[in-house]
Amino acid sequence: MSDYDVSLVNDNMQEFYVLFHGPDETPFANGVWKIHVELPDQYPYKSPSIGFMNKIFHPNIDELSGSVCLDVINQTWSPMFDMINIFEVFLPQLLRYPNPNDPLNGEAAALLMRHPKEYDAKVKDYVQRFATKELANAAASDDKDEDEDEEMSDISDGE
Repeated sequence: MSDYDVSLVNDNMQEFYVLFHGPDETPFANGVWKIHVELPDQYPYKSPSIGFMNKIFHPNIDELSGSVCLDVINQTWSPMFDMINIFEVFLPQLLRYPNPNDPLNGEAAALLMRHPKEYDAKVKDYVQRFATKELANAAASDDKDEDEDEEMSDISDGE
């Protein structure tokens, strides 16, 4: 993952942060998010847990906890996949093609379905307010003592 800014948590190779850039030609373009990744002992046979550390407005991402609804990864995870798949395929596809029918953020889902232009404007507002590189670098650095389950989504359980 040489094209990504990765920082280890406590020098632990199983827990790290990745700076993720929003995909071009979407309302998430120019946004930068700090993604917390935790690899289970069974990795790559079990998918990693991931969570957005700075705010994002998206139907399939919980705004408060950063949990990600990634049924595609849960259902299709294979030991053949790696971190590159998550950051170059799965997350960009999730941002490009949100699923308002399976929301973690009901407000975002309703806005996307009823008023797509207002949804795009709110996403862009969140990008400007919460998804700069400086804010991503600072995101939740002090919050790691809190319950990690509230900050991450285990994308292997399918629940």
